[in-house]
Amino acid sequence: MNKKVILQLDALTCPSCLTKIETAIKAEPGVGTVKVLFNAGKVKADIDDSQTNAEKLSDIVTKLGYEVEKVKVKDL
Repeated sequence: MNKKVILQLDALTCPSCLTKIETAIKAEPGVGTVKVLFNAGKVKADIDDSQTNAEKLSDIVTKLGYEVEKVKVKDL
């Protein structure tokens, strides 16, 4: 089933953060579209939950050095 994952991040400090996060998440199997909202500090991704999940995306962002404050998952 397809889902939308929304990660609320602690802080994005520069536009290059956006590219780094977006590229890393897009590399995960099962991820469709990814949008990083710099000013809102959010990452939105459409996923196929048979291949990945919100926890994996949160781990990717955390390993890049960003703190994930909140995770939401919605059915598409």
